[in-house]
Amino acid sequence: MARERRRRLTGRVMSDKMDKTVVVRVERTMRHPRYGKVVRRVKKYKAHDEENRCRVGDLVRIVESRPLSREKRWVVERILKRAAGEVAEAEL
Repeated sequence: MARERRRRLTGRVMSDKMDKTVVVRVERTMRHPRYGKVVRRVKKYKAHDEENRCRVGDLVRIVESRPLSREKRWVVERILKRAAGEVAEAEL
């Protein structure tokens, strides 16, 4: 029952240098309360990536979870789109 209430966010992977962790940049637009102008807000989340499958530039969906470390409270649910220009590992 609680699984359906978890928040889900979509963002782009900014860093994959850590083991089993990626930094995901989530962008949202909002209207400024006083001036009415549409502004972009950006926040970065650390997300758990168990198999180290995410690469920089991938579009991913992250889901809220229990605290996994001091800063990690999100898990990569799925990779929506791979980064452009990626070379298959078999070709290397």
